[in-house]
Amino acid sequence: MRSLCGQPYAGSFFRRIPFAAQMFETRCRFGLRKRLLVAKATLDPFGTRNHCQESRMDVSLRRRVLAVAAVCVAVAAAGPFSVARAETAHKPKVALVMKSLANEFFLTMENGAKEYQKHNASQFDLVTNGIKDETDTASQIRIVEQMIVSKVDAIVLAPADSKALVPVVKKAVDAGIIVVNIDNRLDPDVLKSKGLNVPFVGPDNRKGARMVGDYLAKRLKAGDAVGIVEGVPTTTNAQQRTAGFQDAMKAAGAKVVSVQSGEWEIDKGNAVAAAMLNEYPNLKALLCGNDNMAIGAVSAVRAAGRQGKVYVVGYDNINAIKPMLKDGRVLATADQYAAKQAVFGIDTALKALAEHRKQADMTGVVATPVDLVTKP
Repeated sequence: MRSLCGQPYAGSFFRRIPFAAQMFETRCRFGLRKRLLVAKATLDPFGTRNHCQESRMDVSLRRRVLAVAAVCVAVAAAGPFSVARAETAHKPKVALVMKSLANEFFLTMENGAKEYQKHNASQFDLVTNGIKDETDTASQIRIVEQMIVSKVDAIVLAPADSKALVPVVKKAVDAGIIVVNIDNRLDPDVLKSKGLNVPFVGPDNRKGARMVGDYLAKRLKAGDAVGIVEGVPTTTNAQQRTAGFQDAMKAAGAKVVSVQSGEWEIDKGNAVAAAMLNEYPNLKALLCGNDNMAIGAVSAVRAAGRQGKVYVVGYDNINAIKPMLKDGRVLATADQYAAKQAVFGIDTALKALAEHRKQADMTGVVATPVDLVTKP
């Protein structure tokens, strides 16, 4: 049996077959020879068969013994020792710990992971967990602690906070659990201070936001005022997306007049966007760090009577944003492929487990795709 990464699972089963086969063959040889000798005595009680007949019988006997012995070897492999194999070939349990499952992006991530496990059920078990809202860092820490107590083999983590989750990640690593970071990168400096190596599987958020910002910039003039509705400011992906938006606006000569957090959520994004529209009547665009906040911004633009006058862009390409892209309420977004991130993260963890790697040996970044999405 092989893992998803093509690595054989180790186990004493592979070492025990030769000995098992030898024992079965010995018993089979002895039992069959005994039965054949009894049959010979029954058929020829007075020993009337000549030497040639006996020679032919000996040849036949040897052939039959060898044939039965071969069957015994197969039985040894497929019979009782298959139980030993099942007992020694441990199936890994992977925990996927995400942010808010009220966010369609993470529901897509969860569904993608479950579908992947469904098609590879013999290779690994999967546990999925998420929190109620994007800022509920304490609950996410408790979930990771529960996974440690449950003795999962690996944790694939999309952290709600890039710094606050590092201590509990260290607890997991100290417990011998492989940890892989997806979606929002854990702070490299804080990881280093704890002596941790945690690989990151995810997109270049700054690059993705820059693509969205550059597309918007084609519709702006130098000096135009724009606002940025960013995610939770203590998360690396929020910081990187804001930086990407700012890069694009600077290149276009547009003026970023306000950067405020909508905490990744529709209602808070709506409130922040409404406040910006009220404070800056000449605002030309709202650049939102995710599609949830973009949906909130669209509502704020409508409520302010500014449809067609204020551009809105987002990030994530969730299903709920697609009708808005089609009718122009949202100009553009970025697709960072939630399901793929989960699958790549799980595969990274399984590969490490199959190769018996230590967390200290796991470094680097596994880049996942991010693409510009506009009106279909």
